[in-house]
Amino acid sequence: MSVLVVVECAEGEVKKSSLEVATYGARVAAMLGTTATAIAVGEATEASLAKLGEQGITKVLYDAEPRLKDFVNNAYTKLIATAAEQEGVQVLVLANSNIGASVGSRLSVRLKASLATNVVELPKTDGGQFVVKRGAFSGKAFSDVVLSGDRKIVAVKKNSLEARHEAGKTAEVVAFAAQLTDADFADAPKQVVMQEQTGGVLLPEAALVVSGGRGMKGPENWHLIEELAQALHAGTACSKPVSDVDWRPHHEHVGQTGITISPNLYIACGISGAIQHLAGVNSSKVIVVINKDPEAPFFKAADYGIVGDVFDVLPKLTAAVKELN
Repeated sequence: MSVLVVVECAEGEVKKSSLEVATYGARVAAMLGTTATAIAVGEATEASLAKLGEQGITKVLYDAEPRLKDFVNNAYTKLIATAAEQEGVQVLVLANSNIGASVGSRLSVRLKASLATNVVELPKTDGGQFVVKRGAFSGKAFSDVVLSGDRKIVAVKKNSLEARHEAGKTAEVVAFAAQLTDADFADAPKQVVMQEQTGGVLLPEAALVVSGGRGMKGPENWHLIEELAQALHAGTACSKPVSDVDWRPHHEHVGQTGITISPNLYIACGISGAIQHLAGVNSSKVIVVINKDPEAPFFKAADYGIVGDVFDVLPKLTAAVKELN
């Protein structure tokens, strides 16, 4: 039972979530007594792909077609499906990302494979079954799903397991051609508008996140959020009301209608904790809430809480972090 891992790349590097997926795929391969191969999508370098050996990948397939630099649904689906069919793959592992969500269902139909999304643990293979645990109801519950059929697709939730790093191991990078045509790129966007992120860490990939709400009282005070984030090497985020009034760009909005994240640490500053916001962050491993209102709903979901004014707490917290560093 061979295993294929979809590795997402950007600006020449493998995304953090794909390092986790590579680790997951390699561990599944070890459980099944086989090896894990990766298919790279996006812009990558041979050196960055070779380093996937540290996560347990033995071979990486890479199609150098320049139009694959940016995500195109049909082209990515055909690329991955072609690789899966060529390698005789029976387990396909990808990230539960925007790309994974887009191509996962298409691949399920094309490969006639069973699909499980939002998977949070390694599968159980006792008794010849392939059972995965997945999150449901915005992280409020879990379900065990039996994947039947000859082919299986597993979309792994970000930050569900730590990426393995075995220094010195390298993967073989092999040129791969999916024979893509112009028709495969017909659904490519005609115009791409790029909005540069102000923070130094991409929010979907961030292990630590500092977020602000209306309690920050205005965009002129956002330097307090950014200073703490810089000290922690964290990403920055905001609540929906903040992005709605253009205090912050919409790509920083986390919540049910924004980005769903699952960092190791989420620090919420001046956010009341509406249920729609919690739906996007309740998979965080540790939640710290800073709010001067002791009755703020967010405290019920917090692992740690500080009842205090963010304008007093944040400078002191930033200073403490810098001293520790």
